[in-house]
Amino acid sequence: MTATTPKKKTAFMTAMRPSAALAAIVGSEPLARTEATKRLWEYIKARNLQNPANRRNILCDEALKAVMGKDEVTMFEMTGLVSQHLAAV
Repeated sequence: MTATTPKKKTAFMTAMRPSAALAAIVGSEPLARTEATKRLWEYIKARNLQNPANRRNILCDEALKAVMGKDEVTMFEMTGLVSQHLAAV
C-alpha cells in the first residue's frame, strides 16, 4: 500500500457564498470558485449563449447580465466579474 498525501486546500477550493444574482444561476449553497465557474459554463452551454462568431465571447441573457453587468463578456472577463459575486462564508 502506498501512502497518499492529503490535498492542499487552495483559495479556489474554499467555499464561498454566492450573491442573489449569482445564486439564481448556480444555486444558493456555498460553493468553491471552481464549482461556480463550472456551473456557469453548464448554464451558458445549455442556453447556447456563446457568440457563434467568436466562441470566446458570452452573450448575456437577463440572469447573466445581472451578474456580469453588460450584454457581452469574454470568458477571461467572466472569472473576474464572478469573483465580485462571491463572499466568504
